[in-house]
Amino acid sequence: MESASLSLRHGFGMAVIDPIRQSANAASDTEDGLCADTGLSPLQRLRTPVWIYDIDHGRIVWANPAALGLWCSDDLEELRRRDMAREMSPAIAQRLLQLQHDFHLHDRSCTELWTLYPRGMPRTVDIVCSGWPLEDGRMGMLCEAVGETMTDAVTLRSAEAMVHTPVMVTLYSVRGRALYRNPAARATVDHPDAGARSRMIDRRELRQLVERLHRSGQARATAQVNTSLGPRWHDISVRLCRDPVEGRQVFLVSEIDITELKQAEARAHWLAMRDTLTGLPNRSFVSRDFQQRLDGLHASGGEAALIFIDLDRFKAVNDSLGHDIGDRLLVEIAQRLYATLETDDLVARLGGDEFLVLVANRDGDIERRTRQLVRRLQAELGRTVMIGRLQMQVTPSMGICRFPRDGHDIEALLRNADLALYRAKQGGRNGVGWFTPELVRIARDRVQLEQDLRIAVERHQFEVFYQPRLHVGSGRLLGAEALVRWRHPRRGLVPPDVFIGLSEDTGLIRAIGAMVLEQAARQQVLWQSQGHRLRISVNLSPRQFGDPALLDTIERIVRDTGCDPQQLELEITESVMLGQDESTAQAIQKLALMGFRLAIDDFGTGYSNLAYLQRCPISTLKIDRSFIAGEHGVSPLARLVITMCRMLGIETVAEGVETEAQLDWLRAQDCDEYQGHLCSPALPADQFERRMLEPVRPA
Repeated sequence: MESASLSLRHGFGMAVIDPIRQSANAASDTEDGLCADTGLSPLQRLRTPVWIYDIDHGRIVWANPAALGLWCSDDLEELRRRDMAREMSPAIAQRLLQLQHDFHLHDRSCTELWTLYPRGMPRTVDIVCSGWPLEDGRMGMLCEAVGETMTDAVTLRSAEAMVHTPVMVTLYSVRGRALYRNPAARATVDHPDAGARSRMIDRRELRQLVERLHRSGQARATAQVNTSLGPRWHDISVRLCRDPVEGRQVFLVSEIDITELKQAEARAHWLAMRDTLTGLPNRSFVSRDFQQRLDGLHASGGEAALIFIDLDRFKAVNDSLGHDIGDRLLVEIAQRLYATLETDDLVARLGGDEFLVLVANRDGDIERRTRQLVRRLQAELGRTVMIGRLQMQVTPSMGICRFPRDGHDIEALLRNADLALYRAKQGGRNGVGWFTPELVRIARDRVQLEQDLRIAVERHQFEVFYQPRLHVGSGRLLGAEALVRWRHPRRGLVPPDVFIGLSEDTGLIRAIGAMVLEQAARQQVLWQSQGHRLRISVNLSPRQFGDPALLDTIERIVRDTGCDPQQLELEITESVMLGQDESTAQAIQKLALMGFRLAIDDFGTGYSNLAYLQRCPISTLKIDRSFIAGEHGVSPLARLVITMCRMLGIETVAEGVETEAQLDWLRAQDCDEYQGHLCSPALPADQFERRMLEPVRPA
């Protein structure tokens, strides 16, 4: 191998070979490099090996006889043909380029310990290197081997390791002057004399590093440093030691470039703080950055408002149109949300269809600014969204609390904004709720209600009431809808709108629903034994369809009660029909095969899809009360639904009928059945039995 390894020994110094340079120039001016009086150039007479190296091409272009001997070559032409760079290590090649760069800038020389490999045999020599302009103007290197060194193996190998290691090693004087740099360290500075003071970007970190160094003799830091490639992250270790040349105290600094690791950490941290679907900050970001913003406002006496946003009926979109459409809708909403806010507002997606906005104080009136923003958000988020050819619209419900009045940390504000959001949703879609201390009491009551509800399930505190279903034309009693009531030991009779939503949220609806179905089945058997053949309808909630034991539970009830499934009608919400997966579809088919009649409850309140009326074994469609008892009379859609069901052979039941005019209209439209307060509210079983004995209501 014809390459070389080296160790920087003495650093840079002023050139000391001017006489040789002059002799070489003189030799080049004569033919074949010979003097007229002796026939030999002065350089050729030197016993010291001297040669000129073309750094760019990796070849020796001239050598005196002593250098030919050092390189084990018989003549100059043979030596010129050797490709020195072919097997040269990257570290040596980099070092030679560093020297070439320094020769361009300064007329200096340096002495280095090189291990040469002529014909593959190692020879260690001290080389004085200096710049030498080549004929074409490129910078070459003049090398003078001032002496062969007999060094032990450990020293040679340690010198070799210092050259090739990627660890940057620098020796500084106590004043920060660079005394030595290995090639890796030299590659990171533009000037060979660059000192320690300009190395670290943060001067405060430099002072702290020096203070630790003086206290314990060593220090370590991870910091950004100035390099020839720009700012980089380095893991820096510093030790106090002595200069082996002058004996003075110096700093030995070793550095490892960890920029890629830092960038990977930063990327991972960024991803950990971002929602992968929308690109907005996530809950982790809220805990850190929202809190930092609040801390800054607290220090300056500022105010803020936290807005908790939830999209109304977003679950219905997922259930009816699929999660892919739901995700695309969320992305669009997130983009609109971000575009509506000011640059100093913070926004995040908490998960699902929940978003969070932190509005900072600007002009001293945080409430006015928040109300203005809420109006803009309602307008922007409520605009029609086009996804492909699909047109849809969602509205935001918002809960708002204020800092510092309603809380001093982000967790407290989140809780209070959530309470305000819950209040807003109770008032209907597109609502806005502001936090008040009263909401905390309501939340505590809700927690207590949940505890009481669990006890009620254990102690069977529920009763089933029955609301009559009558034939529209004749007024004859045809059946009843089973409706659950809670007989609370302290509160008395609790209406379903107080606890049904909570039972859905907690999953208790499965136990309650099974209890209602079993009680209704036993009542149907009892009335049939008394000669009253009535059809009883019972609601099945979406949560019950998520129970894998639903069919087994219903089969057990039929077996235990001996009821007639054909006289029981199971009411299913639109969301169950629209969002049914394979297991739900199979459950619906099996219920029909068991003999149960199936009805769609509250038709028209969701994303109605008339196609499922033909795909599913539906016997009855119940028209929601909002289509019967609207502010502007009966909705024209009710007429369309009744006509369609008549064509499909599906019975129609109108809910919430309260006036004679509504009943007359239903009679004119040939609706099959109705229920509502015009006839009777829901009644306990014994009162319902007395109602059965009353004369038929005349048509």
